[in-house]
Amino acid sequence: MDNMEEKNLTNQVPSATCNLETLKIQALSEVCKLIGRAVHLDTTLGRVLKVLHDILHMERATLVLHDPNRQRLSIKASYGLSVEEEQRGIYGLSEGICGQIFQSGSPCVVPDIHSEPLFLNRTGARNRISKEGLSFLGVPVKVDESPVGVLTVDHLFGPEVSFEEDMSFLEILATLIGQFLVLHHAISKKEEKLVEENRSLKAELHSRFNRHYIIGNSVVMQEVYWTIEKVAPSRATVLLLGESGTGKELVARAIHEASTRRDQPFIKVNCAALPENLLESELLGHDKGAFTGATAAKPGRFEMADGGTIFLDEIGELPILLQSKLLRVLQEQQFERIGGTRTLTVDVRVIAATNVDLQANVDQGLFRSDLFYRLNVVPLQLPALRERRDDIPLLIDHFLRSSNERNDKEVMLATTALDFLTTYDWPGNVRELQNLVERVVILADDQVIHLGDLRIHMSGLSTPRPPQDNALPALAEAVPTSHSSLQDLERQEIEASLRRNGWVQARAARELGLTQRQIGYRIKKLKLTKPAFALDG
Repeated sequence: MDNMEEKNLTNQVPSATCNLETLKIQALSEVCKLIGRAVHLDTTLGRVLKVLHDILHMERATLVLHDPNRQRLSIKASYGLSVEEEQRGIYGLSEGICGQIFQSGSPCVVPDIHSEPLFLNRTGARNRISKEGLSFLGVPVKVDESPVGVLTVDHLFGPEVSFEEDMSFLEILATLIGQFLVLHHAISKKEEKLVEENRSLKAELHSRFNRHYIIGNSVVMQEVYWTIEKVAPSRATVLLLGESGTGKELVARAIHEASTRRDQPFIKVNCAALPENLLESELLGHDKGAFTGATAAKPGRFEMADGGTIFLDEIGELPILLQSKLLRVLQEQQFERIGGTRTLTVDVRVIAATNVDLQANVDQGLFRSDLFYRLNVVPLQLPALRERRDDIPLLIDHFLRSSNERNDKEVMLATTALDFLTTYDWPGNVRELQNLVERVVILADDQVIHLGDLRIHMSGLSTPRPPQDNALPALAEAVPTSHSSLQDLERQEIEASLRRNGWVQARAARELGLTQRQIGYRIKKLKLTKPAFALDG
């Protein structure tokens, strides 16, 4: 800032006859507003100091705070200093004017910085100012009566504005800043507590779901968790066996996450989803010009998984010609890209999965026996959902909460509906259950899904087993002994309810959890008619 700028600033300063008190109140009001809506500490402090410049024309305001870790004072915020000047503002706890104010806890006025040996001008911000008699004011910032920092400004006013007036204002401002620091500290502590609570909740979820985010506490799932823990630290190839929808990919990822490779890639390939002519390129990659359309070299999934884990799903669908190449990769960890001559070496842990009987495929010549034995190092059989019925309520609860959150709803299942779902054989296993819950949440008209409502969304599900211990007598009457169609099942349930309630539709609707409109629609759709004896009462 040159002499002309300094002169212009001086001319703008209100004289003693002006209403300086009004400007001070305005400045304090702006500071309170800034603190009231503060989000970021450093940004807010910088804006507070800017207020001193914009309203009261104070120059080079700085806030120096105590760094307890390094036992020094350093500039936390400033206005009128460059980044380089601010970075140079570092002082010992008893060094210079700032150190003196911090140690004594008392304000200080330097009428002329050029004649004060304790004024260090460490930042160098005043080297370019030639004004004689430049004054410097500083007040301590306190928390619980103990100094935590120093607030300083340059005094550029004329003699009509006394130091006492400026110091009185700065002390009030320092008090506000001290309260802001206390508030920010309390908020930071609360955030740390919330982060720790979040960490604890995650740890609890890990514990509840056996550290792998797999839902289920049944005995058979405990055996799965035990195997994951045992096999994860090793390099052994794992073969996941089980019906479709039992969570093989989830278990594969759990093995990877529990291993020493957790920070490396987890690459998955569905061997049944790609055409035979593309699968080799997808797994092993290709060089430029290897075939028509290969305009550039492309790394395969094994290269992408180097250092980590590759999950080969539906391995039973792998073409017989490609099986020999995969065997070499498993045995030697080496291969060549299609069209390439350079041998690549990778470090990949292989987890494979299938829902078919690989031994039967070997017997039929559809799968290489040597590859089967190489994959079948640690077989892990995943239970079907019907083998872990105790986990169904936990799974439904999890899927409901997730789907409700995604769809902004609060759908719940009535007890009878939950009990009914527990009786199903679930040929599609967990995947089928998840899809049903998602469908129910999306299409639900009411917040609570009753047994009758559930029928609408159950197209394609398997026939339920009869409930145990006569828990649902009304349902038992409706469950057919043979695999009849879903419409027949619905007809029998509604007709049975109508008979129990003397063909009074309102009563039957309440029993089934339907509205009168819904039961009327179903009676019409199923062409149910009241028997003649019922007409006569």
